[in-house]
Amino acid sequence: MKNEKITERNVDFAKWYTDVVKAAHLATYSSVKGCIIFEPNGYALWEEIQKTLDKMFKETGHKNVYMPLLIPKTLLEKEGELVEGFAPEVAWVTKGGEKELEEPLCVRPTSETLFSDYYHDVVKSYRDLPLKYNQWCSVFRWEKETRPFLRSREFLWQEGHTVHETSREAEEETKRMLGIYEKLFKEYLAIPVITGKKTEKEKFAGAEYTLTVEALMYNGVALQSGTSHYFGDKFARAYDIKFKDRNNQDSYCYQTSWGTTTRMIGALIMVHSDDFGLVLPPKIAPVKATIIKIGDSDLVNKKIADLEETLTAKGISYVVDDSDRSPGFKFAEAEVKGIPVRIEVGERDLKENKIVLARRDTREKITTEADSDVASTVANLLDTIQNDMYERALERREKLTFEAHNLADVKNIMETQPGFIKAMWCGDEECELKMKEIKGTKSRCILEDAEKIDDKCVVCGKEAKHLVVWGIQY
Repeated sequence: MKNEKITERNVDFAKWYTDVVKAAHLATYSSVKGCIIFEPNGYALWEEIQKTLDKMFKETGHKNVYMPLLIPKTLLEKEGELVEGFAPEVAWVTKGGEKELEEPLCVRPTSETLFSDYYHDVVKSYRDLPLKYNQWCSVFRWEKETRPFLRSREFLWQEGHTVHETSREAEEETKRMLGIYEKLFKEYLAIPVITGKKTEKEKFAGAEYTLTVEALMYNGVALQSGTSHYFGDKFARAYDIKFKDRNNQDSYCYQTSWGTTTRMIGALIMVHSDDFGLVLPPKIAPVKATIIKIGDSDLVNKKIADLEETLTAKGISYVVDDSDRSPGFKFAEAEVKGIPVRIEVGERDLKENKIVLARRDTREKITTEADSDVASTVANLLDTIQNDMYERALERREKLTFEAHNLADVKNIMETQPGFIKAMWCGDEECELKMKEIKGTKSRCILEDAEKIDDKCVVCGKEAKHLVVWGIQY
């Protein structure tokens, strides 16, 4: 029986999404318009993502730092493209206590300016390079329409900012970090992604180019899930970041930035979850298994104690639900929270040498012998669930990936069942804008080194330059 608190996904996807967020106690609305409160379940999930990414960052030589929350207006304005791109979203502080500030301070929407100002002071020689820093923080952007995790005015993220001696090293860094995001999504979040380059129109303000990770949600809407930007020496020139090169000449450095946010939690919900609540891939789930205590006999208590010991030895995180609620209530609670495996321990089953396991992803029940190595069975089941979740998500994405050869094709796809559309493009921004007239269809990324599916632009019919993935977005 479905969870009564959750709207059916195929009836109202937007309402279903919000219902899952609330029912799983991931987040709730705050009194600050456009901002959410991360509840313990939601923040624990972010901690798992943060821990996983942070390890990968440090393995590739990055160090964590922290920059101020506020940015002086004059500092923000040094790089024209950046301030123009963020101007509509910036929140300003103009008073300190009762006193008007001499210069307005913006609440950081991003930190390129602060890092560049810092690098101006500390980069003196090629021997200082590279500097590979990352910051875990929140940023603030004055979004008009908000939705928990997907788009809020204040959100949590990480932003990497690196500075290099040569353009080659900086471009290698840009690609390397995109690869880390791709690995996170595929191996941990069980979400298949497409990677490529943003068009000039869609790239990050101030970047030479932007590489992107794009995921497709269950309903066929795209989600930009991580970006990596190559800045060249544009910020170095704007902020006068020079160093003595190997010939003792003054040179400008080359920079990158890259980031991903708590919208990954939104992606997890919209790719994997169902009408019963949250569904989490085991590798990123804060709790891998829940032991449901049914009854209070010595036999049950002893078996649970044994399970706790063996699960701990296997490194499998778990909780024990020994509340006085009914078994049905406990099962539903475990389901709505997305805990990957449920272990049901009751006296009647134990007397028959049985323990029942339940998979959250398929809701399938599996009976195993109580005197067997249950912890190993759970460990193997977690691996199976992780792989199966990725394969199902990949199958869904492939089903919702289409080819289009003209605007009529695009229109028919978007009005029937939106998804990723592969179509050729001439490179003209006018054609990009023409595509947007069809239900807001935008370029997601250019597939570099991809085989052409046509010789002509899907919009104007002129010679095509790029194979592009298009879609509507959150």
